[in-house]
Amino acid sequence: VQLQASGGGLVQAGASLRLSCAASGRTFSDHVVAWFRQAPGKEREFVALINWDSTYINYGASVKGRFFISRDNAGNTASLQMHSLQPEDTAVYYCAAGRQPFPLMGSYAYWGQGTQVTVSS
Repeated sequence: VQLQASGGGLVQAGASLRLSCAASGRTFSDHVVAWFRQAPGKEREFVALINWDSTYINYGASVKGRFFISRDNAGNTASLQMHSLQPEDTAVYYCAAGRQPFPLMGSYAYWGQGTQVTVSS
């Protein structure tokens, strides 16, 4: 599975942004999709995950209630809708695909290149 993240940009605090993850490969629909983010000088942080048929979704504590993950298996895409963005959400956001629905980087064998989200105050 190859992944391509897009949709990042520079926004003001309180704004919304939608990230997309385009996948290639016939087995995308078999995989869990997750988003992680990494701010400068910090470790990569779990953001959200969705299982193959969208029946299980999990969010990191810092984004719960503001971010929403979804997927379209027919289109081989996944999305992360982000609302009420704050400066602390500034990071490079990565989409990833794996076999197990765990909020751990090691659970994901495939990673996109990342897309920068910058939130100004």
